[in-house]
Parts: sequence; C-alpha cells; structure tokens
Amino acid sequence: MEEKILELLAEIDEGILSYDGDDLFEAGLLDSFQVIELVEMLEENFDMEIDAEHVVAENFATKEAILELMRRLLA
Repeated sequence: MEEKILELLAEIDEGILSYDGDDLFEAGLLDSFQVIELVEMLEENFDMEIDAEHVVAENFATKEAILELMRRLLA
C-alpha cells in the first residue's frame, strides 16, 4: 500500500518524496487542485471513497500525513 501511495505522490510531484518540511502547500509542491487529483487517484487505486471530511490540509500537509490518513481509512 505504502509503495503505491508513494508512486501516486510522485506522479503529482516527485519533490513530494524528498520533502522533509511540514507543509507541502507552503513549499509549492501541492495545491488544492492537486489534492483533488490525488484523492481521485487514491480512490481509484484502492477501490474506496474518501469522504470530504478527510480532505483537509492537515491530512495532506506531508507525505507522512497522507500515508497515515490512508492507513486509518484502509484499516
């Protein structure tokens, strides 16, 4: 699961994988349109639906936050 998520993040922007900061949005590596694209990719690849309540900045601020969100949703 984690490897596939990292592949999808790289499709959005490879810089996400090496970013060590705490805000992908501030770093210019992710914007709201890309979050929507990523959510669609995650839903399609994992055959699931991510409710809008989970699509908040905190859940997409870092690659670790995205991985943790998916771990929770897929548990």
